[in-house]
Amino acid sequence: QVQLVESGGGLVQAGGSLRLSCVASARTFSGGIMSWFRQAPGKEREFVAAVSWTGRTTYYTDSVKGRFTISRDNAKDTVYLHMNGLKPEDTAVYSCAARKSYLDTYYEAYEYEYWGQGTQVTVSS
Repeated sequence: QVQLVESGGGLVQAGGSLRLSCVASARTFSGGIMSWFRQAPGKEREFVAAVSWTGRTTYYTDSVKGRFTISRDNAKDTVYLHMNGLKPEDTAVYSCAARKSYLDTYYEAYEYEYWGQGTQVTVSS
């Protein structure tokens, strides 16, 4: 059983930056994928970014392209989300998720087997 623990959330002014971290309790899966999702109050969970096992392939939702960067350090069993140029509409609970194998539908939350508890990101205007 893999446990995921996020950290790095907080309160930041618009235009600011945060770095989220997600540490896995066990070695993540070769060939798998790890992602970040977010859920704002009253809204459905949405895909934010994904990274392949090697780190060479990344995906982003359109609203964060050019502002967010996802990366991973397999030696540390950690995935990061670097968030720059934060906007009030980025306010949400951010959760990391892991899947054992790659799928084209990486943006679908139901495809993921393991989830963290989430970390709150609040961006003030």
